[in-house]
Amino acid sequence: MKSTDVLEDSPLGVEGLLSVAGVNFEPSQQTLERARAFAEPFLSTQQLDNGENCLVHADALAVLVKSLGASDDMQAASYLAFACEHLNKPQELIDKAFGASHAALAMETMRLMQLQRQAQTRSVKDAQGRVQIEFVRRMLLAFSRDLRVVVLRLASRLQTLRYLHANKKTDFDDVAKESLLVFAPLANRLGIWQIKWEMEDLAFRLLEPQTYKQVAAWLEDKRVEREAQVTQLRQSLSDQLLAQGIAAQVQGRPKHIYSIIKKMRGKSLDFSQVRDLRALRVIVGTVEDCYRVLSWVHAQMTPLENEFDDYIAKPKSNGYQSLHTVVSDTLGRVVEIQIRTHAMHAHAEFGVAAHWAYKEAGTKGYSGVQVSDAQAKKMAVLRQLLAWERDLNQAAHAEPKTSSGDEDDKIYVLTPQAAIVELPVHATPVDFAYSLHTDLGHRCRGAKVDGLMVPLSTPLRNGQTVEVIVAKEGGPSRDWLNPELGFLSSHRAKAKVRAWFNAQVANQTMAKGRELVERLLQREGKTALKLDDLAAQLGFPAAAQLFEVVGKDEFSLKTIETFLRPPAPLLDDDERLLRKTQRSKSQSTPSGVLVVGVDSLMTQLAKCCRPAPPDTLGGFVTRGKGVSVHRSSCKNFIQLSMTAPDRVIPVAWSASNRTDALYPVDIQIVANDRQGLLRDISEVFAKDKINVIGVQTQSIKETAWMTFTVEVGDASKLNKVLTVVKDVSGVRTARRHLG
Repeated sequence: MKSTDVLEDSPLGVEGLLSVAGVNFEPSQQTLERARAFAEPFLSTQQLDNGENCLVHADALAVLVKSLGASDDMQAASYLAFACEHLNKPQELIDKAFGASHAALAMETMRLMQLQRQAQTRSVKDAQGRVQIEFVRRMLLAFSRDLRVVVLRLASRLQTLRYLHANKKTDFDDVAKESLLVFAPLANRLGIWQIKWEMEDLAFRLLEPQTYKQVAAWLEDKRVEREAQVTQLRQSLSDQLLAQGIAAQVQGRPKHIYSIIKKMRGKSLDFSQVRDLRALRVIVGTVEDCYRVLSWVHAQMTPLENEFDDYIAKPKSNGYQSLHTVVSDTLGRVVEIQIRTHAMHAHAEFGVAAHWAYKEAGTKGYSGVQVSDAQAKKMAVLRQLLAWERDLNQAAHAEPKTSSGDEDDKIYVLTPQAAIVELPVHATPVDFAYSLHTDLGHRCRGAKVDGLMVPLSTPLRNGQTVEVIVAKEGGPSRDWLNPELGFLSSHRAKAKVRAWFNAQVANQTMAKGRELVERLLQREGKTALKLDDLAAQLGFPAAAQLFEVVGKDEFSLKTIETFLRPPAPLLDDDERLLRKTQRSKSQSTPSGVLVVGVDSLMTQLAKCCRPAPPDTLGGFVTRGKGVSVHRSSCKNFIQLSMTAPDRVIPVAWSASNRTDALYPVDIQIVANDRQGLLRDISEVFAKDKINVIGVQTQSIKETAWMTFTVEVGDASKLNKVLTVVKDVSGVRTARRHLG
């Protein structure tokens, strides 16, 4: 029978349930002992994926976190977190048995372990593995708002590596890679060196056993001699500094194998060129003492060229300070020496400039990890949380504090295929669907979270697995944009929903415009005209843009109608017939022009200057074609008057001219050629109800030369229209053609 089977809802209460499960507590038992007794029935017969017994793993985990200075409560979580996976309603049960704080810690730790287990294979083997690994890093930081969860996870991974090494397991490269790429750097971030160094060595040994053994053999050959030399150097340096009146703490710096290999590869060095195999660290009280030690060391030993760095005078960008020098003693032995104050040492070991930052960041780092301001800010918060954890018992079992960093507004959930998805806090399944694909979001109709159906407005939490249920077709609901209903949290998802509804409105507008244009073409008998060709000739890149502006009533159908109805060609002078009318002097001609002193004389308006009321006129008697009427300022008329002044005759507009008479007038426009220019100018004439009967355009070197022939009853009214035309984008000049 599974352990979960004995923990279904029961009237026995929590004590009864624990008794049925085989757990009996004594009032005097400490939390750690009670937690182990609680978990033992569930874990003793269970195995992890790698074959390790769950209870053995939890025991080792408790010892590990104890070595880090963790409280009994945190050690208890080593058992409770693994027990959660075998309980029905684990949070409720642990809450009743141990308290809300223990339940929250156990549940968060279990959730993180499950998430890592699901994403582990994909995060290393995915085609975009490096991107996915970064998501894993950030996901761990998201859980670090309770630092105890992350420390437990790190210790659990280290125990897994110890087990794999002790039992000579060889088929766990994915675990080793993830340890190097994710967990060891995280241990660096927290300054937990004993976990970081051992984890790196064990993981690398699993991945490259031959390389590891080779370097280990090189070290072993000289290990006893090197340790003796370091001990002798450390003692000698300490005694001599004390004799100089400098109180200093001199330490030998251990070098783990993976660090040596990383340096050899990062700087293309042979093993013999790794100079800091013998390394000392000198810690003094003041900055002045740092330089005194440096001066004495350089006086007693030979400094190597280009092997000195003053990070006190010029700290690293992350705030790290220390003096670094490499010297050779009287026996020719090379030793690296770091000199710093106690405050500098504390900052380097536990502050923002911890080993992970100054070794891995920047252009000279080995791993290529770049440290952002957000990460530095996060690390400062994590240091505070670490100190808080050590005082957790004295804080009367206070609830875990939450950090304030850039990761706190993010959560990380899984797809059913174990891909990690980053979402904003309070994100819902609809946000999740849109983060995967826009079309998936549009068709989202339901969701399962950890296998259970939930409402679409359910806020998601770190580590949950989300599956979206979609329809074959359809779109989003307008309710999703209602903030009070809580369907969407992501700004990106909201923008996609708004874009979908805007597209629907645009489609309706274009359908309306298309219908109007097609009806016009039918009335004009132009159904054979291609719509894209019509749009191009009107200055639109495609028919869709024409339909849109017509549908919005931003482009007049009158303009299209004018384009489809070019003006009838005017008769040439040679084709005009003289028309005589029986009129008096006061009688006007059909052109509306009165020839002074002459009856029944044919008149015609000159095309060179196209006169229109109230222009001042001049007449010229042609040979067999009547009187040609010009504007008095017309260049052609002036020249004719000088050539044959006897043929000039006075003419004027008839006082009885019809008010509805229209006269053709030419307007010349020069503009920067661009798409839509003809359309924009045509709209100006359409808005002022001026009929365009002819258009001639020519483009030379990105300059458009355009002549519009329009019909007006009064030419003086053109000034207002020309002013508006000049305001059209790109128009340089707009004026009436003077002839």
